[in-house]
Amino acid sequence: MEAAATTHFIELDGWMILILFLVGVVAGMVSGFIGSGGAFVLTPAMMSMGVPGIVAVASNMAHKFPKSLVGAIKRAKFGQVDLKLGLVMGVSAEAGVLYGASLQQSIRETYGEAGSSLYVSVAFVIILAVVGSFVLYDTYKTYHGGGGEEEKPNRIALWIRSIRIPYTMVYFPSIKSEISVLVTVPMGFATGMLAATIAVGGFIGVPAMIYLLGVPSIMASATELVIAFIMGLGGTIKYAMGGYVDIRLAMIILAGSLFGLQVGAIGTTYVKPWIVKGVMGTIMIIVLFSRFFVVPVYMADLGMIEKLSQTTVSVLQGISFALMAFALIGGAVLIVGALLYGISEAKKREQLRLEQSDAS
Repeated sequence: MEAAATTHFIELDGWMILILFLVGVVAGMVSGFIGSGGAFVLTPAMMSMGVPGIVAVASNMAHKFPKSLVGAIKRAKFGQVDLKLGLVMGVSAEAGVLYGASLQQSIRETYGEAGSSLYVSVAFVIILAVVGSFVLYDTYKTYHGGGGEEEKPNRIALWIRSIRIPYTMVYFPSIKSEISVLVTVPMGFATGMLAATIAVGGFIGVPAMIYLLGVPSIMASATELVIAFIMGLGGTIKYAMGGYVDIRLAMIILAGSLFGLQVGAIGTTYVKPWIVKGVMGTIMIIVLFSRFFVVPVYMADLGMIEKLSQTTVSVLQGISFALMAFALIGGAVLIVGALLYGISEAKKREQLRLEQSDAS
């Protein structure tokens, strides 16, 4: 197909393969820890390495569905997955994927690689700014409110649960309540559309389940992996038919992700919900700035602003890459640190319990 013939696939050497693998490890840790699929780390990281936007999105989706399946099974063993909610939202999410993939391909065919990359970058900046700020603010409120183990649904979630539409009510274990499946349709569609256009559906899916349905953050992040599996499978087929999937990238990052996923998933069993939110929000803001600095480069390529000198382009791309590296390293440190701290606290509680038991 024409799209496939004109798509630029980057050359891979040993150094690039190693970097991609390490990126996959961190993205896997993020995915297992917060349930967003790690795509908001992977897509910008690949673009910072020279991968065109649409290829980064397509290859990301190709690695997503097997990784998400592994993550979902792993976290289901901890009782964190609401399978019924994941399947219900996954159906409407798949419809969003098909629409979003068609939109992304249309932009690529009309405006070329620069247009596709600009679209992905601007979408990242806007969405990360909104969602990341909200998540960090909510983390701040939760922490200063005591940071308790139990999360309570907000007024919006309680109102949604009060809506009774005959023949559409379904009981979901994660919220211990019935809601109309019609409420989940726009949530799922938006998740799927975003996943297909920028490879990140968790930005919509996880916050929507937490703040609109009242699903505990640990269970929302785990259930998102079920949705990500369904979306990734359909999106991969759609993009592969257009020749946009670089299977080399998908397999390398998948290898790293499957390893990191185990660490992230285990970490969720030892930390409080506000820590999960805090890690998510922090990484989002760093990635936001990574994409922000290359927006002028794509705009100049499209003739939307004056042409930039090669020095300016190199500086902007260097800043973007450095910020992305900082996000990857910072994310890994935050997750591993939270895991080690959680394990340490769990051991202290167990030791105290044993001492009290011996004393009695």
